[in-house]
Amino acid sequence: MSRLKDRNRKRKKWPFIVGGIILFFILVIGGGAFFIWNQVGKVVDSMHTPLDRDNDPGRQEEINRLYKDADAVNILLLGVDEREGDVGRSDTMILLSLNPKTDSMLMLSIPRDTYVNIPSRGMDKINHAYAFGEAAQTGGGTQLSVETVEEAFDLPIHSYVRVNMEGFQQGIDALGGVTVQNSMAFSQDGHNFNEGNITLNGEEALSYIRMRYEDSRGDMGRNERQRDVIVAAMNEAASFSSITRAGNILDILGSNVQTDLDMDRLQTLFTDYSGTRKNVETMEIAGDGQTISGTWYYVVSDDEFNRIHSAITEHMEQE
Repeated sequence: MSRLKDRNRKRKKWPFIVGGIILFFILVIGGGAFFIWNQVGKVVDSMHTPLDRDNDPGRQEEINRLYKDADAVNILLLGVDEREGDVGRSDTMILLSLNPKTDSMLMLSIPRDTYVNIPSRGMDKINHAYAFGEAAQTGGGTQLSVETVEEAFDLPIHSYVRVNMEGFQQGIDALGGVTVQNSMAFSQDGHNFNEGNITLNGEEALSYIRMRYEDSRGDMGRNERQRDVIVAAMNEAASFSSITRAGNILDILGSNVQTDLDMDRLQTLFTDYSGTRKNVETMEIAGDGQTISGTWYYVVSDDEFNRIHSAITEHMEQE
């Protein structure tokens, strides 16, 4: 009976600790007295966008078991840059592996020029999977992106979160900005970013994570800045306490976020996986820039793909 009461207490508590896991970018708000249940439910319903493969009952049963048992899960974050007259590309791809048994999170940034096989399309840049899927309209860009990442790293993707980059900007503003440690001074889109601790509003944060040409590390430096902003946003969300801005953030979420996470799985993430944000380990993919048929790619060896696979698999299996 005591375990049942404890679980019920956690279930009732979940709206107050939202920022722990899902703000991956800006999925939800944390801290404070949150809003009212039916409004949260409406937003989650509007964000909920299952993929074609979610029609498989066996797959759904297995994923439900993982969340129910609080086993490790992998979640793919897609930051999609959509412009008028363009199907868009996944400007940001980050694989999160969450292990609640060890309260740890692995965060893998995937360089957008990584040379991989895209199912039904052949070898190309990994971020092109989204555009190909959208253009073909066979499951959509998100599904093809998920399938491409799964094949490249030989890892299961249990859930996805797709964020419109404009919504990312709005979400950072709604949180009141984020503070990060900047390792180098640079300028981007008319903004000057000094070295050291800097506080960014939404527009500045978007420019900050997009810069790569002034950085000698190229995409690696860009990916590091993306991870820093996401972690800062998660921490900001965990201490968020302004009910007056909650309605604005809910509107932003409903308009700019899609995910196959439903209310039950989100609730489980908030109650059983929120501690993973306190122990974040980042990973990078080693590769070489190569020009193939006149196009520049980030070429990764089979050994490196195997290393990433082994590291994430080991993380998932730890208890």
